[in-house]
Amino acid sequence: ELEQNLRTAPDSALLRDILHQTILHPLCVKYPPSTTYRRCFLTELIKKHESTAAEPLDELYDTLADVLKDEESTQCYKNYFLPTGDCVTLSESTAMVSGGTTGLITWDAALHLAEWAVGNPEVFSDRTVLELGSGIGFTGIAICKTCQPKTYVFSDCHPRVLRQLAENIQLNGFVPEPGATWGIQTEPQGQEVEAKNCQKPKLVVAELDWGSVTEKQLEGLQPDIVIAADVVYDPEIILALIGLLQKLSSCRADRAAPEVFFASTIRNPDTFQLFQVELDKVGIRWQIIPAHSNNNFLYDVQPNVTILQLFI
Repeated sequence: ELEQNLRTAPDSALLRDILHQTILHPLCVKYPPSTTYRRCFLTELIKKHESTAAEPLDELYDTLADVLKDEESTQCYKNYFLPTGDCVTLSESTAMVSGGTTGLITWDAALHLAEWAVGNPEVFSDRTVLELGSGIGFTGIAICKTCQPKTYVFSDCHPRVLRQLAENIQLNGFVPEPGATWGIQTEPQGQEVEAKNCQKPKLVVAELDWGSVTEKQLEGLQPDIVIAADVVYDPEIILALIGLLQKLSSCRADRAAPEVFFASTIRNPDTFQLFQVELDKVGIRWQIIPAHSNNNFLYDVQPNVTILQLFI
């Protein structure tokens, strides 16, 4: 389609527009994607351009030359536009596994859970949300920017992930509460912060080890909503995760049990089935949330992602 459009408008204006809406977009200039990604994108764009009769576009080649000068880095930025027009900008690792964890990149299930949340803002509006395994923060930041929760508790257990998470929260104009739950201090990391006065929601970054956290420690949270994305991937952590859900149910005092939503990419059907079996054993009912039709974020064309609602 692009090549056909170039043939019908060979003045390079279309290519120039694409260039300025992607690599030279102010957001990408300020927070650039990985060098490899930009180089591959520009190379492909040039190939399409050269397959037509359009006049050479010097700006396109100059931009590629500039990118080729950039050194490869272990960190990059990714920018996600929300349906509201706002944007989530994240600093991510360029490697799938880095620092001994897979938590430094954004996974497909996080994108799907965010899309479902954006389409159902009433679930989160003016409520306290606890996210398990927040990673570097995409889902939670998207919810905070679109769904107006009262309080949002990001949680994870890996020190490096928690540091990156706090940086990304600040990068998006929020300021986490100082001295978050269970002693995780969220200090500024040199990122530009444009926090709003009287910030809403209140944001907390918490260290949360599913296996060792106690009911007493969970009592202070009293979440209305519990969410998680891509946390059901290892059979060895399933019992600890279900144990945490049971503790959340037991410590709710006179409050109603929280609503729970988990999004999972089904990489190993046996692992996912084991999770469902263990839920049944302890009496936690579950149901599959119907697939949404939104496609706001870029991910695999047919990712095998399922969203479950759990009743604890």
